[in-house]
Amino acid sequence: MSATGIIIGEDGRSRCHWHANLPDYLRYHDEEWGRPVIDDIRLFEKICLEGFQSGLSWLTILRKRENFRAAFAGFDFEKVALFGEEDVARCLADAGIIRHRGKIVSTINNAKRAIALRDEFGSLAHYFWRYEPGHNERPAIVDRDHIVANPTTPTSVVISKDLKKRGWTFVGPTTVYAFMQAMGLVNDHLEGCYCRPEVEAMRAALVRP
Repeated sequence: MSATGIIIGEDGRSRCHWHANLPDYLRYHDEEWGRPVIDDIRLFEKICLEGFQSGLSWLTILRKRENFRAAFAGFDFEKVALFGEEDVARCLADAGIIRHRGKIVSTINNAKRAIALRDEFGSLAHYFWRYEPGHNERPAIVDRDHIVANPTTPTSVVISKDLKKRGWTFVGPTTVYAFMQAMGLVNDHLEGCYCRPEVEAMRAALVRP
């Protein structure tokens, strides 16, 4: 890896270093991370999984994602909001996910909060995308030093505070910024990564909710 954070894959393409050339992680980097998402179910899934990641690596969560989807009704927040104590017990017994009672209960709580948010703003997508940072809030060049120095941003702090005020849990500013990066509210593929211009084109073409 160079000082810029770029590595060259076996296919000769330049990429952000963090996937470490692991096949599943590389696929996530190439096909998902940073590509703009306006689907409410995917947005809810991601912010919940980022909460589960707290204290762990995203790769750990990624490799359990299908198990999480099975445990939490595909992250349909209308369904998850109806989960009761028997569902908490079921999830705690599920070795395929992270068996952390606080995070399981948080997901159920956040499903209820997501319904309220959707009812107020029309969609989760509209709520989150209205916080998309403007060009004046973004660095001229996104490099490794910038990413390392900015695990949170003023915008992620604002979103985190607002979500917490609305009763959401496990939504600290670092978690929220990781969510913003993954869902394409910002393009944090590094300068020189082949995905960066692809993501920028997708963001330019996106019809904001």
